Amino acid sequence: MSSMSSGETAIPRPSNYIADAWSDCETVPGEWNVDPNTREPVHPMVTTGPEDLERALRHAERVYNAGRWDDEARHERADVLERVAVLIEGRAEDIARTDSLTSGVPIGVTRKVAAFLPARIRATAAELLDIPRVRALEANGRDVRLYKVPWGPAAILTPWNGPSFIPAAKVVSAVAAGCPVILKPSEHAPGSAQIIVECFVEAGLPAGALQLVHGRGDVGAALTGDPRVKIVSFTGGPAAGRAIARAAAEDFKVLQLELGGNNPALVLDDADVEVAAAGIFEGMTKLNGQWCEGPGKVLAHRSLVGPLLEALTERISKVVVGHSLDENVELGPISNAPHFTTLESRIEGLRALGATVHRPARLPDLGGFFLSPTVATGADPAKATAELFGPLVSLHTVDSDEEALRIANAHPSGLDAYVFGGDVERAIDVGARVLSGEVRVNGAKIADLGDDSAQSFWGPAGIGGHGPAESVRVFCGDRVVGVDSPDLPL
Repeated sequence: MSSMSSGETAIPRPSNYIADAWSDCETVPGEWNVDPNTREPVHPMVTTGPEDLERALRHAERVYNAGRWDDEARHERADVLERVAVLIEGRAEDIARTDSLTSGVPIGVTRKVAAFLPARIRATAAELLDIPRVRALEANGRDVRLYKVPWGPAAILTPWNGPSFIPAAKVVSAVAAGCPVILKPSEHAPGSAQIIVECFVEAGLPAGALQLVHGRGDVGAALTGDPRVKIVSFTGGPAAGRAIARAAAEDFKVLQLELGGNNPALVLDDADVEVAAAGIFEGMTKLNGQWCEGPGKVLAHRSLVGPLLEALTERISKVVVGHSLDENVELGPISNAPHFTTLESRIEGLRALGATVHRPARLPDLGGFFLSPTVATGADPAKATAELFGPLVSLHTVDSDEEALRIANAHPSGLDAYVFGGDVERAIDVGARVLSGEVRVNGAKIADLGDDSAQSFWGPAGIGGHGPAESVRVFCGDRVVGVDSPDLPL
C-alpha cells in the first residue's frame, strides 16, 4: 500500500494496520494536521475507534508465542529485517520530506536521518543474531539454562519530534525481540510512522508482529492501561509519562519511559567561549531544538557570561530560518501549534522571572510556526526549571564549579547534560558529578557517545534507558530452566 499523494506538501494519510490488514481511521470532525511552514491544512486529524483498538489488542495477545526462538527462527526474522532496510532505502526521500513537513526540521537534516535508518535496522538484525537466546549457566555440573524471552505484547508510543527514527528504532528492537507490537505515533506527526510500517509489512513480517493505530492520549491510555499489554515503550512529556506509570502499576508492566527535562550546560571558567557557543548553538538548533537531549539551562562562570551571550547572539543573527523544504534553510518552523504556544509561554515565563530575552534571528513571512532561537538571561536559576524543548536556552551566572553543580543537581533533568572546559580531565570530572544519564564534554551532537552506550534515565527523565547496547534487550526478560539437585546443602 502506498499512501503518498501528489503535490509538493503531500504527506501520507494515516491508516490503521490491524490484524494484518489495512483499514480506514475515524476522522476527528473539524480538526486538521497542518503544514507548520504555512499553517495550511494537510489532512484531517484521525483516531482509532474502541472496536478497532480491541481487535488490535486481541490479535497481539493471540499471536504472542515465547516458544519458538531457535536459530532458524532468529535467522528468518533477521532476513525480514534486512528486507525492511532495503525497502526503507527505497523510501528515503518520502521519509525525509514527510519528517520535514511534520516536525518542521529542514530537509537537509531529515535526509541525513532517513539515510541512517537502514543502518539502524541492520544493526538490530545483527544484534538479534548475536544475543544468545539460550545460554548455559555455571551450576556445579547441573544442566541450567538462561532463556531470553520476549515480554509479550508491546505498546510503543512515539513523539512528533522524531517522526521516523523513533518509531523505526523502537519497532525494530521489539520485533527482533519477538514482542507483538502495537505502535501509536503522535497525532501531530503520523505520516512518517505510516511509511515505516508500510516497509515492515511489505518485507513480510510474521502475522501480528506489528500493528498500527492512531489517535491522541485517550488511545494511548487505552493501550497502556490494558492488561494484555506487557511492556510499554514511550517517549514524550512528563505528564503523560506519569499517567502511564500509574496505569502500569496496576499489573506491573515493564516500562521504558523517556521523558526529557531541562538539560543543564555547565560552562567552566577555563572554557573556550567559541567552542562553548558553537556547541550550545548547535544543540539548541539541531532538529529545531526539538530533541529531548538538547541544552536548556546554561550555567556559565561570571567571567564568561558576557562573551558567551555575544557569541550566541551573533550566531543566532546569522542563522537562515525558512521553509523546511528549502535546501538552503538551517532552521525550520516549530512542529505544531500546541508546542509553538508552549514555547511562547516558556519565553514569557522566563521574562516574568526577570530575564532579558534575546531573539535576533530574521524570520520568514510565511505564516508558519516560526520562532527565533532565543537566549533568556538573568532569570533566577532556581525557578527556571521548566523543560524548554525548542530553540531556546536560559543563561545564568555562577561563580564556581560547585555552584554550577548545586544548581544543576537541584532540579536534575536526569537525561542529558553538557560541560564545556579547556581542561578536559577537569571537565570530565565535573560531568561525572551531574545527575544525568549522559554527559557530553565540549560538544552537542545527536548521536550516542559510543557504540556500547547504554544511557540510563535518572529521576524525572523516566524509567529504563536506551542506546545501541540496550535496543533488543529491553524487550526481553530472563527465564532460568535447569535440573535441581538433592545433593545441595540448601
